[in-house]
Amino acid sequence: MTVMGNTRIAFIETITELVQQDSKAVLVCADSVLVVKGKDFARKYPDRFIDVGIAEQNAVACAAGLASCGLIPFVATYAGFITMRACEQVRTFAAYPNLNVKLVGANGGISAGEREGVTHQFFEDLGIVRTIPGITVVVPADEGQVRCAARAIYSVEGPAYLRIGSGRDPIVDSEHVPFELGKIRILAQHGKDVTLFTNGFVINRVLRAAEILSKEGIRATVADVHTLKPLDRDGIASLLAQTGAAVTIEDHNVIGGLGSAIAELSVEECPVPIKRVGLQDVYPRSGKPEALLDYYHIGLTDIVAAAKSSLKRKNL
Repeated sequence: MTVMGNTRIAFIETITELVQQDSKAVLVCADSVLVVKGKDFARKYPDRFIDVGIAEQNAVACAAGLASCGLIPFVATYAGFITMRACEQVRTFAAYPNLNVKLVGANGGISAGEREGVTHQFFEDLGIVRTIPGITVVVPADEGQVRCAARAIYSVEGPAYLRIGSGRDPIVDSEHVPFELGKIRILAQHGKDVTLFTNGFVINRVLRAAEILSKEGIRATVADVHTLKPLDRDGIASLLAQTGAAVTIEDHNVIGGLGSAIAELSVEECPVPIKRVGLQDVYPRSGKPEALLDYYHIGLTDIVAAAKSSLKRKNL
């Protein structure tokens, strides 16, 4: 049975620790304090908390102003409201001047849209921020990785985007594991037939798919690409060269996200057959997370079939 965690609580607890340790840390919300479980934070640290109301563009602009004065603001609200509604402000006011603004997007992916549907299922966010120069983009696997990732982006200079979930997020690692920004992490190594590249809230099902493949004699390596930008080009190219076939699995549109990033790198560094498992450029319905992922072909059978297809093309 999958153990669930809460990436939103993990984020707010981490920024609470940062505020206690560093006078530069600030939280900016856009009527989203309840979304990120920040009610207690706002009460305890009113001088380190700004809520601009339902005005995401103003939230990013406000954060840019704070960063220009030497503070390190986190802007936290729904992922799409940051990356779509406030996209111009992210690009022009935060990224272009390379300001120390940290963006935190909740409800990343279709599996987060159980209660609110397509308007709050954000499956384009990573593709949008990937195209903006200078932004670090991190897609944590679970609440433990959110804690590590939030600290990591806080410690590096410049704008960053951190994707968190719905608050009902599967736990991948029951214990603390090292986190290195910009480096892939090998999660399972059954063999070198095919590499399964993944990140975010679908990792557990990818690990299960690798076990199914192993029982069928197909030995896969599973890699967590938690840092989508800057991409670990050397680490990924090395795995592509070792296995000669790959599958990407993501809770995101296959256009612009992990699948695009791996395919682009492969073309430039190590061309191999690649199958992309993710949302196939359609608008999803609302539904229970696991059933929704299965319905949109991000299920165990889809991952297994994609691995076999990539492997078949490798052996042609």
